[in-house]
Amino acid sequence: KNIKDLYNVREFDDLDQALTEKPDIAFITNPSSMHMEVALQAAEAGCHLFIEKPLGSSIDGVEKLINIVRQQKLVALVAYQLRFHPGLKQVSKWLKEGRIGKLAWAHLVHGEFLPNFHPYEDYRIGYAARKKLGGGVILTQIHEFDYALWLFGKPRRIFAMGGKVSDLEIDVEDSASIIMECVVDNTSVPVSLCLAYLQSPPHRTCTIVGDRGRILWDFHGSKKVILEDRVTAKTEELDFQDFEIQQIYVDELQHFLDATMGKVTPVVDLRTGYESLQMALAAHRSIETGELVTL
Repeated sequence: KNIKDLYNVREFDDLDQALTEKPDIAFITNPSSMHMEVALQAAEAGCHLFIEKPLGSSIDGVEKLINIVRQQKLVALVAYQLRFHPGLKQVSKWLKEGRIGKLAWAHLVHGEFLPNFHPYEDYRIGYAARKKLGGGVILTQIHEFDYALWLFGKPRRIFAMGGKVSDLEIDVEDSASIIMECVVDNTSVPVSLCLAYLQSPPHRTCTIVGDRGRILWDFHGSKKVILEDRVTAKTEELDFQDFEIQQIYVDELQHFLDATMGKVTPVVDLRTGYESLQMALAAHRSIETGELVTL
């Protein structure tokens, strides 16, 4: 169907012309490598910004955008919808409560099969498959970097290995293994990430181990979040089988609109989005150089 007619919207094929309409909000949803150019122009025109992840494919222009948004008193949200998943919110709550004690390590996995991302289009021409558009498994699946940042803080050091190992027709990495040194309560905590374009059915889990228990979150499989207390031998379990996943996008949009009206502070502002981008780019740099990267 023609979206223009279906939703009765006006279309522009020129950004300058669109901005002369003085819109209140700009949704930056073009390919990753093009985010910053459009976001800067929209911010200079006075638009609040909803920016799809990642913030960009490099750090170029990010500080300038942060300054414009601050000077113009605008709201900017980087779209990491997993921040609104009730399972991960429960994980965060348990960690803040110290329910599994002193953290020992964490392991985050996200694997999908790239051609199944958008079955309605040729995967070879999508942004996720093309380097010049900011593709590759690290930037495309940057959600894991963001929620690692949320749960464990910004890492001190990152080491990564990865590359293209499949016969997918792409010019970017299709798999990556990353280990990050985070500091939680003055203790060094290794946090590992495994990301891949090669897994079917999709698999997304988070395992966190502490000195008194373990937390498990399974996005696709059991759709449960589980806390196992080693000391009491008790288990707590929340089941999200009936949770409608589209709700996290609705909640994210409502949060953004509330932020533009001054009701809340963006859960992922530009500075936070910048930090997850720095983490992802550090992983890229480590793969390219074979060296440990300090942030």
